[in-house]
Amino acid sequence: MTTGRDSSTDRARLALLISGGGRTAANIHAACVDGRLHAHVALVIAHRDDIAGVALCRSLGLRVAVLPPGDRLADRIDACLLAARIEIVCLAGYLRRFRVGHQWPGRTLNIHPGLLPRFGGQGMYGLRVHAAVLAAGERESGCTVHEVDEEYDHGATILERRCPVLAGDTPESLAERVYGEEIGAYPEAIALKLRGR
Repeated sequence: MTTGRDSSTDRARLALLISGGGRTAANIHAACVDGRLHAHVALVIAHRDDIAGVALCRSLGLRVAVLPPGDRLADRIDACLLAARIEIVCLAGYLRRFRVGHQWPGRTLNIHPGLLPRFGGQGMYGLRVHAAVLAAGERESGCTVHEVDEEYDHGATILERRCPVLAGDTPESLAERVYGEEIGAYPEAIALKLRGR
């Protein structure tokens, strides 16, 4: 298999899969540009052209492939990733199951806006996670970066970051505080992965 590095720079080639506004993708791209990550975003994959993240990623000069759902979607995603010589796949607000299969075990990461395993699983995404944390009366929340396997929010944890739950928090206010932790956590986890830790 061809390497997932650019021969001229030895930077790792990342792919980002998005379903929404694209701010996680923009954060990873910024970490590549400012040198926190010895990598670059070689490909962004989305399933619809009309989501905000597609326009954002294109405005950043990133290559975006739009692959509409349908027959053999997982095969089409694999083909795009392999053609782009991707080393690490990063789910960046991606709301579909990603097929790890035999190509991507140990090479696919996700960030979850809660502490796993308690606040994860199918259907636990976005504000639903933060609402569940508040309903449980937790004093602490945070984010978890983990390897992806064939179960939702199940793979090995790479790192987590924690933040307090404050009196009067709403799902929206907690989401913003958790996202403040995500900004540093995801690039750091990718860097750890690239260093083989």
